[in-house]
Amino acid sequence: MAVLRHVVGETLRGVRLRQRRTLREVSAAARVSLGYLSEIERGHKEPSSELLAAICEALDVPLSDIFMAVSDTLRRQERMADRTMVLGSRTGSPVLTPAPQRDADGPQVRAFPNVAA
Repeated sequence: MAVLRHVVGETLRGVRLRQRRTLREVSAAARVSLGYLSEIERGHKEPSSELLAAICEALDVPLSDIFMAVSDTLRRQERMADRTMVLGSRTGSPVLTPAPQRDADGPQVRAFPNVAA
């Protein structure tokens, strides 16, 4: 599952890099410390709505565009995660079906706890 602060940070960093601006330039324009902006971009800190608005203003990009990009990224990641799930399991663990086991009495299936048969 995607962590929102990681996607927000990656999105902000992407915008800044496409503008060919430095952390120092954007941090000064947004009036936030360079170190804190760096932590936001790396997904270590989650910005408040006020700080996010200030960063967007410094980047001259509407906040709604950032939210739209974040939403699109999250949607793609969720779809990818859904495709990797087996038989629609949403637990993050694949659903496993044990192989049949044979013995002298004929075929038998050994049951595993918490595993769909």
